[in-house]
Amino acid sequence: MSIDGRGAVVTGGGRGIGAAVARELALRGARVVVAARSTDEIDAVATALRSGGADAWAARCDVSQPDSIASLLERARRHVGDVDILVNNAGIATAAPIATLELAEWTRLWTVNATGTFLTMQGVLSGMVERGWGRIVNVASIAALRGARYIGGYAASKHAVLGLTRSAAAEVAPHGVTVNAVCPGYVDTPMTDATVANIVEKTGMSEQDALDAILATSPQRRLILPDEVAASVAFLCDESAGSINGQTIVLDGGAISSH
Repeated sequence: MSIDGRGAVVTGGGRGIGAAVARELALRGARVVVAARSTDEIDAVATALRSGGADAWAARCDVSQPDSIASLLERARRHVGDVDILVNNAGIATAAPIATLELAEWTRLWTVNATGTFLTMQGVLSGMVERGWGRIVNVASIAALRGARYIGGYAASKHAVLGLTRSAAAEVAPHGVTVNAVCPGYVDTPMTDATVANIVEKTGMSEQDALDAILATSPQRRLILPDEVAASVAFLCDESAGSINGQTIVLDGGAISSH
């Protein structure tokens, strides 16, 4: 396999999409560093990968802290050598009307979703360019492609991730490095569970009605599976995807195209 032996870092890797990406990359032969804030979660993911025969390590990282990102990349290089693959999956989501969105919450969304992605990319890009090979995949959201009520801060931060992705892709295009993004809709993850709970709290809907409202945004009337996102991420990391650069892979069951 073309990524066999490649060193990979996956942020937000303790659960959901990140854990699925770590598993998929490991299955394809990558040596994976799983990073997130929750030590218990990343330890569990890394242990499971090792039990399946993969090379995997857990490294705690809070992407809102520049020093924590620097420490992660230093530890990653000790474990896997060159970081050839970076998947920026760490992110947070909150909901509030723009009129009442507090500056502190706006700043937190941008710090984690946009600045964390920027700093992690910045820490690996020069090495990838020098070696003439690298893959970066940023996990954005369909909120990066269109606005919606009550997610102004989140949508703005994910729009920034797409702009960063496209600009970085243009800079590194001549050097064997690609930078792409995936934009999933609602995925069957704890983040969506939290969204359902928030709808219930704010509207008084039942949990099932809140979930039905989310499912109604997809023509397929279902949540996307983490493994579906992971498969797209892994494809973008493959040698065969070397001509795909600066692109956005949308996984939304046809939601955007149907409007």
